[in-house]
Amino acid sequence: MTTAFYSDERCFWHHGGNYALTLPVGGPMGGLVQPGAGLPENPETKRRLKNLLEVTGLLASLASRSAAPATREDLLRVHPASYIDRFHALSQDQGGELGPRAPFGRGGYDIATLSAGLAQQALLDILSGAVTNAYALTRPPGHHCLPDRPNGFCLLANIAIAIRTAQAKTPFRRFAVIDWDVHHGNGTEAIFLDDPEVLTISLHQDRNYPTDTGGAEVRGSGAGFGTNLNIPLPPGTGHKGYLEAFTRLVLPALHAHRPDAIIIACGFDAAALDPLGRMLATADTFRQMTRLTRQAAETLCAGRLLAVHEGGYSEAYVPFCGHATIAELAQSPIDAPDPLAATLAARQPDARFDAFLSAWIDDLDRLFTSA
Repeated sequence: MTTAFYSDERCFWHHGGNYALTLPVGGPMGGLVQPGAGLPENPETKRRLKNLLEVTGLLASLASRSAAPATREDLLRVHPASYIDRFHALSQDQGGELGPRAPFGRGGYDIATLSAGLAQQALLDILSGAVTNAYALTRPPGHHCLPDRPNGFCLLANIAIAIRTAQAKTPFRRFAVIDWDVHHGNGTEAIFLDDPEVLTISLHQDRNYPTDTGGAEVRGSGAGFGTNLNIPLPPGTGHKGYLEAFTRLVLPALHAHRPDAIIIACGFDAAALDPLGRMLATADTFRQMTRLTRQAAETLCAGRLLAVHEGGYSEAYVPFCGHATIAELAQSPIDAPDPLAATLAARQPDARFDAFLSAWIDDLDRLFTSA
């Protein structure tokens, strides 16, 4: 078994300009937003993940690769020419913002196409049998990006571009996307909403971001009805809750769809301590969800599994979540012990919350099975 790791130093060079959290400095608050904090989506979470992989020795056991940028032809399978042209022109100038909460600097287009290219090449290599599974350390992320506008730090729809290219260039047609980023994967949902060949599943904190998408009632449209599964979870869900939702809702949907390959939209912002989420997941949560997904992929699609990096904004903790995920992909004994394991175990929900969450999942299950 070969697990590949796709990355490129240039992706760490993406920047969003003069922001503090998601607020432009000197913007509508009349200049009261103090400069210096930067965007939550910064290179350090990803760079520190790669550094941790190197320090533990796990990186040396992976097939490390880069990739060419996605071409204009690749992008046009998802994004209209008008959007690509506006993005490119602004990138050639000084950068800016084409949509909400998705600023970029000069050269942002080139870095975004490289990020999409990493996801795309990783999927093509998995489908060709060159590697068994893979992790793509993409940046900027992609799961919020709509066909005609960026959103939530996402400038191009990395996973959608990879899937559409695979459908165009390989015999494989059926894919499943499991998005466990704390925020709803609204871009991926919108792109595949009427496509019966692509199952999209999003586990996310209820009404976190975007606040107006991610409802469980959205099941797809037209021929794609039934191939979109939104699993909004209450704040504080924690380790046991994620695994219960995964086992009871995600795995049955995967087995019913029988994909040719599975792609994880792999955000780590559901982890405890993340500044943009309130979900109390741990490194072991991601390890175990990866294990369940890997086992499903081995049963359903010869192990063809790709994890594509999305959100996660705790510079100290994301590396441990990512290391646990990648070690599980590779079935490696190399470990980076979670330094917060004992602290987070003490903060997990109690039995009363567990009962509340089981009832919440019961309601979702009834909704999905009755539709």
